[in-house]
Amino acid sequence: MNKNRFQNLTDIIQTDYRNMAGLIISKDQRVEYEYYGEGFSDVTTIHTASVTKSIISILLGIALGQGGIKSIDQKVLEFFPEYTVKRGEKTIQTITLKHLLTMTAPYKTRSEPYTKVYSSNDWTMASLDLLGGKGTIGDFRYSTVCLQILSGVLVRATGQSLLDFANTYLFTPLGIEAVQSTRVQTKEEHLAFMKSSSPAGWVAGPEGVNTAGWGLCLKTTDMLKIGSLYLNRGEWKGRQLLSSDWIQESTSKHSQWGHLEYGYLWWVLSDIGPHCYAALGDGGNVIFVHPEEHVVIAVSSTFMPRAKDRIELIRNTILPLLGI
Repeated sequence: MNKNRFQNLTDIIQTDYRNMAGLIISKDQRVEYEYYGEGFSDVTTIHTASVTKSIISILLGIALGQGGIKSIDQKVLEFFPEYTVKRGEKTIQTITLKHLLTMTAPYKTRSEPYTKVYSSNDWTMASLDLLGGKGTIGDFRYSTVCLQILSGVLVRATGQSLLDFANTYLFTPLGIEAVQSTRVQTKEEHLAFMKSSSPAGWVAGPEGVNTAGWGLCLKTTDMLKIGSLYLNRGEWKGRQLLSSDWIQESTSKHSQWGHLEYGYLWWVLSDIGPHCYAALGDGGNVIFVHPEEHVVIAVSSTFMPRAKDRIELIRNTILPLLGI
């Protein structure tokens, strides 16, 4: 690799991507470039925002492999037998896990119901109350808040807290330090968590269930490990943590939002290369995988509204540096 080219990359980051906390580029399982912004290092945890969604996809795949979930075509309400369907409500009864995974489930709200859900005593049930309505199943409807239902599904399916399940079957095997729950119970605490330069843990609601759409904090090195697990088709140090079939299926196109393709809580980037995909989080958090070229790129960033597109940086600058 040309050292001057990587210096140019550093200059670009420091000029145009000032909220970037960390960047690791790996090719053929070898780190080619590692960058940390001022005040950050390889041990700093960052709120990964919607990258959390892709972690939930991984955990669902593990639960499916263990038999706790029989099929993603299971109806959502099968996991909540005590839930009382409101009179005249039909749509909710036909919604499946796959609809949630592909963002094709309808909700009874036009915008993200932050206040309604996060001011409740049970975020999962509050989200379930918003599922269905008069919308059409199959239409793409991206939601962060209402994805909380999947956290509830995992708790019911595994018989464990989401945190314990994730630590036992994903984080600890990958050598990721055990994650702890972080309670966010007021608007002020929520804002403090979002604005923190080094938040920690995994946000959980009053009932103790961790978030599904946001709220997980990881190190940049942790994000690289997760991308590497997917590049290696679910195998880590001789142990199969996750079905290779699930990885293939979950990172393939199942729905579409305009020109953007979506798998099971992973964005599909087939315009970049054969079967490329990424976990994307607000502010510029990314786990990018290019299987054909054996490339994994992890990007962590502090929160910033309308952050410059990291996929553009990967496509136009980083991949050409790697000869791709």
